[in-house]
Amino acid sequence: MLVVDKEILGIDTARLDEAGAGLTAREIAQQPAVWPQIDALVASRRAALDAFLAPLLARTGLRIVLTGAGTSAFLGESLAPAMLGKGWRAEAVPTTDLVSGPQRFLQAATPTLLVSFARSGSSPESLAAVTLADQLVGEVYHLIITCNADGELYRMARERGNAFAILLPDATHDRGFAMTTSFTSMLLAAALAFGVLAPGAAAASSAAADGLLASALPLLQSLVERRFKRVVYLGSNELLGLAREASLKLLELTDGQVVALFDSPLGFRHGPKTIVDADTLVVVLLSNDAHARRYDLDLLRELRNDGRAGRVLALSGRAEPEPGAAVVALQGMEDAGELALALPYILFCQSFALLQSLALGLRPDTPSVSGTVNRVVRGVTIYPLEGDDHVSRG
Repeated sequence: MLVVDKEILGIDTARLDEAGAGLTAREIAQQPAVWPQIDALVASRRAALDAFLAPLLARTGLRIVLTGAGTSAFLGESLAPAMLGKGWRAEAVPTTDLVSGPQRFLQAATPTLLVSFARSGSSPESLAAVTLADQLVGEVYHLIITCNADGELYRMARERGNAFAILLPDATHDRGFAMTTSFTSMLLAAALAFGVLAPGAAAASSAAADGLLASALPLLQSLVERRFKRVVYLGSNELLGLAREASLKLLELTDGQVVALFDSPLGFRHGPKTIVDADTLVVVLLSNDAHARRYDLDLLRELRNDGRAGRVLALSGRAEPEPGAAVVALQGMEDAGELALALPYILFCQSFALLQSLALGLRPDTPSVSGTVNRVVRGVTIYPLEGDDHVSRG
């Protein structure tokens, strides 16, 4: 289901298609309509999902490894803090690390649930990570969250007794280069599956995102017109992984022409803050958690008082306290958790990246001018694990 509006972000869809941006624009704009579908999908599979997950999550020694490559890895980084807060041993480990150092990141004697996030389900690292976990871990289970019914991961999951797959609607299988709908949909599906977001939580996020799309265009256009050379995204806890995804989205869609950085508000002072100059935009993703928000607001005030950045902007779930101008406050999100906030937050960042890409004369659906970076990674050779110092499940 792609958005069929005549305009997206103030641009006629025919012009977007001509500019090579139609897929990405529609995939960004459709997200508020897709999220309630994900909520309903997980609810419909609740009984089967609980039959698989509940016995595992009840085990005190279970290790949960959240994995994926690139954007899919950042899903784990966003989810892990919330899952740790529930008392589970959750770790975000990219497939790119698991494949290159499997005996460092997989523990043979520890019962493990490997949660694999995959838009296509066919990237070589994702497939290899599942195989290596089966080879190295004595007791391993797999939860696959994917957007592609034809992907290898989905097929593998259906054939294994130790696996469960959540296949998301076809609309989530982004056709554009950048992961947009797939990222937010997999994040939401996992948060609902593990109960770190309550059923029905998508409704508030969708309403807030719709309001943001309707009201934020003048601000987005003004940011693009400044032609910032550097953009920094800052977020605490669950929002740190989101800041990383926001920075990658801008880097990808501008083909590396805009330098993008991410950090936590507290970590930013420890050296990375030196990047700030008059050509830098800093975006602070404000937390709704009262404790973390204090640190976020301290840094926000500091950056504004420094006067070095070209622009300092904050996204917030609350209209107050409002430390100065340029705070984008979402409607109806005053009491939302970080993962619910993450959905409209990243939609804003995706929209900025798309408009910036167009302003640079690029084609956002295929932004790599050289053609050396592709939608599904190519050129990766997977080498067999040598030696006999691993546990065989065969």
